[in-house]
Amino acid sequence: MTYRKGIRAGAAVAALVLAAAACSTKGDDKKDDKESGGIKTGPGVTDTTITLGALTDLSGPYAPLGKSIVNAQQLYVDEVNAQGGICNRKLAITVKDHGYDVQKAVAAYTEIKGGVAGFPQVIGSAVVTALQDSLKQDRILTFPQAWAATLLDKPEIQVVGTTYDIDMINGMDFLTQAAQLTAGDKVGHVFFEGEFGENALAGAKFAAGKLGVQIVEQKIKATDTDLTAQIAALRGAGVKAILLSAGPTQTATLVGFGAAAGLKVPVLTSAPGFHPQVMASAAAPAMEQLLYVVSSAPAIGADIPAVKKLATDYKAKYPDGTLDQGVISGYNAMKIFGEDLKAACTAKDLSHAGIIAAHRQQKQMDTGLGAPQDFSNAAKPASYKSYILKPSKAAAGSLVIAKEAFEVPAVREYQLPRAG
Repeated sequence: MTYRKGIRAGAAVAALVLAAAACSTKGDDKKDDKESGGIKTGPGVTDTTITLGALTDLSGPYAPLGKSIVNAQQLYVDEVNAQGGICNRKLAITVKDHGYDVQKAVAAYTEIKGGVAGFPQVIGSAVVTALQDSLKQDRILTFPQAWAATLLDKPEIQVVGTTYDIDMINGMDFLTQAAQLTAGDKVGHVFFEGEFGENALAGAKFAAGKLGVQIVEQKIKATDTDLTAQIAALRGAGVKAILLSAGPTQTATLVGFGAAAGLKVPVLTSAPGFHPQVMASAAAPAMEQLLYVVSSAPAIGADIPAVKKLATDYKAKYPDGTLDQGVISGYNAMKIFGEDLKAACTAKDLSHAGIIAAHRQQKQMDTGLGAPQDFSNAAKPASYKSYILKPSKAAAGSLVIAKEAFEVPAVREYQLPRAG
């Protein structure tokens, strides 16, 4: 989920990041740490309130996802506050819309960082990458709504669930069975340039090497919606299956127009490549037949007690809201953050550093909304297990579980990439 911009834009972002870092001493300054009722507190924590931050997309390409995440996290906050809050304090969230613009996101971070205890939501790998130095200096626990492996190995940043490459390794194993692939077969991979697509490609290449199949690469930009050339290239190459790491628009285009052009092969997309809105398009029948979604989270319509309760509670609070994967992703992240705050309270340290320390002590976090997660090692994914989901227009959220969470043995052999 990254947009490439020109050198001038890159210089502007760099300047903003440096400015943010220069102003970041407040969050890291121990003088901001206080004591209240025997509990150490830091920025964003008063005697009555714990304020958290959200840097989200409510007006850009991922606005539907952003809205669902914001709503789901507010749902958690309202539920907790109705029960008395955490550590005798009510929760609050300061939400800033960056419209998937890195410069706006950096400016919003600088504006609110001194008044928040952490960020249970930051949408976009590119945004988190631009902020990582400031987050390190300010020691603010941050949960990206992005899953690039290059965001690992940073104590203050937590990718919740798997990463794009891990999902692709597990997904390729499933696709091998679904498409009945054999050694020497070709598999197409259409992917966004940038951290999202290229991290997914790294996992796909590793899996292809293990399985003896060949990846036919098709790199696209996030603004590309006409995939006629890519469809023709993949059909000409004789691919037996397709991997996709792009957005919902590209998914509907590739599957729908591909099937119409005779490219009727199984397609496996990364989780950001699907949204229920695409099931209103003419491509819906082809997606029900050919498409699979690999994700660290189960379907929002899954027959899992905690997921069913979340779906029911969400629709009761937001009757006009869309049930999508953003609901489960956002609520799960907020619930994990809530458990971290409870642990920090028990340790009597609600400072930035105390919240990070509490988080890193969580070795078996099970929210009931997916596979259990281990947050104790920042260098490794919290989970190596992926679900395979299948579009179904009749299901809540338009997805059902095709295969429960699993991991293939080879996934532990894979060497995770690191940010440069």
